[in-house]
Amino acid sequence: PPDDSQRLKWYGIFLRNPTPGFFMMRLRIPGGQTTTRQVRVIAELALRYGNGLLDVTTRQQIQLRQLRIEDIPAILEALDAVGLSSIQTGMDNVRNVMTCPVAGLAPKAPLDASALVRQLTATVLNTPAYSNLPRKINIVMTGCPDNCVHAETQDIALIPAQVGEMLGYNVLVGGKLGSGGYHLARPLDVFVRETEALEVCRAILTLYRDHGPRESRTQARLAFLIAEWGMSTFRNRIVHQVGHPLMTAGVDLRRPMESTHLGIFRQVQSGLNYAGLKIVVGRMSAKDLKALCDLADRYGTGDLRFTPAQALI
Repeated sequence: PPDDSQRLKWYGIFLRNPTPGFFMMRLRIPGGQTTTRQVRVIAELALRYGNGLLDVTTRQQIQLRQLRIEDIPAILEALDAVGLSSIQTGMDNVRNVMTCPVAGLAPKAPLDASALVRQLTATVLNTPAYSNLPRKINIVMTGCPDNCVHAETQDIALIPAQVGEMLGYNVLVGGKLGSGGYHLARPLDVFVRETEALEVCRAILTLYRDHGPRESRTQARLAFLIAEWGMSTFRNRIVHQVGHPLMTAGVDLRRPMESTHLGIFRQVQSGLNYAGLKIVVGRMSAKDLKALCDLADRYGTGDLRFTPAQALI
């Protein structure tokens, strides 16, 4: 029924008007970090149940297309068997949490936020209260100095920073691309150590859930709550929510130029390299993706990363 078709969006399953009767499924891949084992299953599902094509999104996810509703249970079962899910990749919740696609590989990155991304994802998906926000929330957590994840376009962004000898993250808030106009994320004037990052993100989500505007979907993003309260009040409410003082922002460790990590580069691991491969318009055939898995298994570790530039590491 139409109502259930709408509810399925919270589980990342979308009835598509251009293809009547067929659904699109968007898979959550935290930080874009995956393996050939997972990707082979995705490719097989596209061949067996879909149109044999896969789309890489600008949030480091994969989309399956032209699926029939009667096949969805078998698809979900196959995804679950390899640790994948489509949950909360659509509607008013926390979307796929992004990080630098070469986190832990790049030699000059001050921090690797991969563990934080996984922890925040688990927190969000295990907290039903975060599944019905006023509008979607886009989050980035990155230690990359090259700003490869476009932090200023995110509702919440943790970027590499330093206070004295201490490494951590500055917090930016209120960025967005649409929903009432383009808006750059601005500094919250907060520096968090790794151990504080999750509680600050939870505090922001809780304040937004409880006080964010819900009257109009085009005026409901986090930026509008910050505009209503002012950044100083918003910061003070976060401090009150976490229950202890927060350090002021440190030195931003990002370099002026951006990078998409495409090409062949030395890794921090001695003698090893990573290859960033462009996928034209982010779309690949399942057969080609399986062939790339063969290359990754033969010459690499079997680890794959999808990037915000709709590319593959």
